[in-house]
Parts: sequence; C-alpha cells; structure tokens
Amino acid sequence: MSHPATVADVARAAGVSRQTVSNVLNRPEVVRPSTRSRVQAAVQELGYRPHASARRLRTRQSSTLGVRLEPVHGISGAVLDRFLHALVDSADERGMRILLFTAEDVDDELAHIERLVEGSDVDGFVLTSTFHGDPRPAWLGTRGVPFVMFGRPWGLPDVDAAPHPWVDVDGRAGLHDATTHLLALGHRRIGFLGWPSHSGQGDERRRGWQGAMPPDEPLDALDLTCEDDVAAARRTVTGALDGGARFDALVCASDTLALGARFALGASVPVVGYDDTPVAEALGISSVEQPLVEVASAAVELLMGSGRSVLPASTGHRLLAPRVVWRA
Repeated sequence: MSHPATVADVARAAGVSRQTVSNVLNRPEVVRPSTRSRVQAAVQELGYRPHASARRLRTRQSSTLGVRLEPVHGISGAVLDRFLHALVDSADERGMRILLFTAEDVDDELAHIERLVEGSDVDGFVLTSTFHGDPRPAWLGTRGVPFVMFGRPWGLPDVDAAPHPWVDVDGRAGLHDATTHLLALGHRRIGFLGWPSHSGQGDERRRGWQGAMPPDEPLDALDLTCEDDVAAARRTVTGALDGGARFDALVCASDTLALGARFALGASVPVVGYDDTPVAEALGISSVEQPLVEVASAAVELLMGSGRSVLPASTGHRLLAPRVVWRA
C-alpha cells in the first residue's frame, strides 16, 4: 500500500464493518473467535497500527500505567529493573505505556499517586514491594482506581480471596526445592540466612527451608539473620562459625546475603541465593530465578483482561513457580 493502513482498509480486507474492527482492537471478547481471527490476520498483513492519540481522545483514557521506581538496595535491586523492562514490553503489546515516578516512602508514593489520578495521567497502577500493613491497596480500592500488585497482600487471612488482583512468585517453593536438592546430595546441616525484620517475602522463603529440613534436625543454630547487606552477611556467618556452628550448605533469602556468605564460607561450601542476579551468575553462585517476564505478562493480563484498555474492576491472582539455577 502507498499509504498507512486505516481501519477501513482492514475492514475491507477482512470483509467486516469498521465497527467490528474497532471491537476487535478494543473489546475483542465481544467478537466471535472466527471473525476476530480474520480481522487480526488482516491487521497483521496490512501492518495496521491504531492511532494512539485518537484512541486516547475517543476513550478518554491515557493508555498509561504508573509504577514507582524503587531505590536500589543490595545487588538484588537489579530484579526490579528486569521486571520493569519486561513490564514495558508486555504493556507495549497492548498499546500501553509505562510512567515511572520516584518517591521517598509510601506516604510520598501515595501523594504522587493522588496527583496522577487527579490529573487523569494514568489508567491504573502496578504496585511493587508489598508489605504487611500496606496502605496502598485500600487507598486505591476505596477510590475505584484500577491496580495490580507484584507481591501478595500480606497479612490478609486468605490472600487467595483478596478483593484486588496480585501476581507473585512462590519463594517458599523456591527455597524448598533448593534445600531438598542439597539434602539429596548428602548435605544435612543446611543453614538459612534471612532478614531479621518481619516480611512476607522473607518469612515465606524461611518456611520453604524449614519445610524441607528433616524433622529431627535442630534448626535454631542453623537459622541466621542479618540486614540485606554483603558485609553484614559475611560478619554474621563468620560469627556463627567462630561460635562453633557448622554448615554443610547454606540457602539465603537474597543474592546479597549469598555473596556475603560465600566470602565467609569459601567456595567449598554450597551457597544458594535468591533472584539470580548478574553478580550471582558471574561468581558461580547458585540462585533461585524469578520468572519476571511471566510476572509482567500476568500483571498486565490481570489489569486488562484480553482487551486493550484497563478494566474498571479486576480480581484474581497468579502464583508463579520459580526455578533454581544450579552452578558448580
């Protein structure tokens, strides 16, 4: 074609009306599958791309999702960066953009969210770094603002019945698999290095280790905690060794902790981290990998269904399985 394809061109090629083409692009669930497939084939063949500005004017939607850009802490901070890249890709497939903003704390984040909502700058939000007592879901829910959480709504009696959508990675299963594998290799005194503060993610990872350990193995001397810091992890493990502790292997709540543990234990004692960061890969540290592409895709699907606009109300959840990347 000598000109960019239009809706009318797609309609003629597919043998349908312009309204049907519009429905396929914006509300595909109302179109019969056979018709939808015919229109989608014509869209692809003609290289048709919807006019984003016109669509925003017509629907009164910004085609934008807001996400807070978290401060980087430890080497595991790279995980959020990988998630954001995957989220941008998944959103772009639906004609959506990602608006990043920074905030000093959760109160500042809510202030930014309020301004974005009042200015109609976004259609919904993707919340990250969920925690016990998180005020963001209630704030958004009472105002009818669509959102999805990367992380479970910690603290609810039944997170599966949460009134808002969430997607998470099963950290308990990841550490359980890692510990089970180490036990199968003949290691018995497998320690855990986690965080001292109460957190949903940290507690789940600890429970995965606990659930895999033999019931007759005393765990108190094997359960270590420190802040998520390489130097602190090294001091903690070194202090435990100086106090007479012995480890056949160690599983950790993060790659940051695993790196400190490796410095303390040396390469002869297996150490497993969490997040499979580039640092873990470069140093040959085994680690639990989160399926971040699948997380991003699930988050967008929960917010938008099968269409190209954010749903006014959405529920449901996805708990995805991680995998352990083993390195010699």
